Amino acid sequence: MPHYSPERKEAILQKMAPPHRLTVAELASQEGISTATLYNWRKAARGRGAVLPSNSAHPDKGSSEEKFRIVLETAPMTEAGLSEYCRRNGLYPEQIERCGARQCQHASLQGL
Repeated sequence: MPHYSPERKEAILQKMAPPHRLTVAELASQEGISTATLYNWRKAARGRGAVLPSNSAHPDKGSSEEKFRIVLETAPMTEAGLSEYCRRNGLYPEQIERCGARQCQHASLQGL
């Protein structure tokens, strides 16, 4: 089993994140690393709080947990801070607003 340096892992994980948004399959092909290894790295990074999309093809298609994490992370930000966050992560403020509205609606339907 090959050993990968923390620097290489981080560089590859960054390719999953915006603005690159490469899929696990694309990275596996590019880097010569198994998809299982990449999925494990992504899961561990998420456990450390990284926001990495499940489906890199479209920013609105992420898990509920990912969307909720983004909403929580951006909630206290100023408009300028939110704009910077969105630029860095390849998102639009409207996408985050939609996610936040959906989370609130889901919570109200659950009686929270």
